[in-house]
Amino acid sequence: MIQPFRYALKDQTPLYVFVAVLFLMGVVFGALMVNALTLEQQQDLSRYLGNFFVSVNEGGANFHPVTFWESAMLHLKWLGLIWILGLSVIGLPGILILDFFKGVLIGFTVGCLVGQFSWKGLLFALVSVAPHNLLVIPVLLISSVAAIGFSLNIIRSRVLMSRSGGASRPFLTYAGLTAALCAILLAASSFETWVTPVMMGWVTPIM
Repeated sequence: MIQPFRYALKDQTPLYVFVAVLFLMGVVFGALMVNALTLEQQQDLSRYLGNFFVSVNEGGANFHPVTFWESAMLHLKWLGLIWILGLSVIGLPGILILDFFKGVLIGFTVGCLVGQFSWKGLLFALVSVAPHNLLVIPVLLISSVAAIGFSLNIIRSRVLMSRSGGASRPFLTYAGLTAALCAILLAASSFETWVTPVMMGWVTPIM
């Protein structure tokens, strides 16, 4: 179980820096997108968020907490897509696009909350968006670096005709790492399902 993580972390610091910077660029871009919304769109968003907070606070019928399997399947599909893209050289750009897009989604969500509710929105983001993403984001970054590394290994072994080693061991290591990351995502989904709604209920009365 530890060996796959050693493979993902060893001698891949530049890749981690590159992927992390790409993700942060997505966060910044997503936050800036909030300023591009028209006044009508901002008003519609404000009404939607206001109704959502009232529903959460009162336990209304419009509030449906995410189920465990809904959360788990969303995260696992994202991880699975990165894993599949890593199996082919042509999927390499897709991995980078997914990392950037994930940053955009988070940046836009937090940007909307902060833009509409100032520090109260930031507080809500800290209890609703941040906790489970403290696990999800590192998992996606690690899986992305592993996928990029595996794709580069394919390039070296097939395109450059390098025969430094067989393909079975890197593949098993790559698959083992992904399986371990799946377990972490299931833990994040558990937190998102059973703990996050409770924390949201603590904050929504002040919204």
